[in-house]
Amino acid sequence: MIKRILVLLIVVSSVAYAADQTPSEASVKQLLEVSQVHKILDATMAQMDALMKQAMQQATQGQLVPPKVQKDIDRRQAEMMSIFKETLDWNRLEPMYVRVYQKSFTQPEIDNLIAMYRTPGAQTMLNKMPIVLQNTMAEMQQIMQPMMQRIQRMQQEVVAELQADKSKNGG
Repeated sequence: MIKRILVLLIVVSSVAYAADQTPSEASVKQLLEVSQVHKILDATMAQMDALMKQAMQQATQGQLVPPKVQKDIDRRQAEMMSIFKETLDWNRLEPMYVRVYQKSFTQPEIDNLIAMYRTPGAQTMLNKMPIVLQNTMAEMQQIMQPMMQRIQRMQQEVVAELQADKSKNGG
């Protein structure tokens, strides 16, 4: 009987200890603020917009696009950005971030992260992160371009083979 009571006390105290370790919503929101998650998300959205415009320019390969077609392209790009902004709106995402952080970190860990992100070095890193991301994207595009060209050639070869096979078989 005493063994059962001890086991029960250990389980109850473990659950109580774990509950004390769950970060508060306020502390998670504070961490999200000092780590500038919202600002990084905004910068990412701006980069996505620029990437879509650049991709469209690459797709037209410098060809003159009739004004009517360009207007349609611009409208679709605006619609896509609107969808991105609606889906990735901070007011929609913040509760998700809070839940994820509460499941992932303890209160002491959140407190330590807040203290770390308040340091000048961490703030410098956070302030420079949009530039780092932009420069990384530019470098990645250069790395990816030859690969994309190879993939496009492979796709063209497959299409050519399919057309040749279709012609050969009277398709």
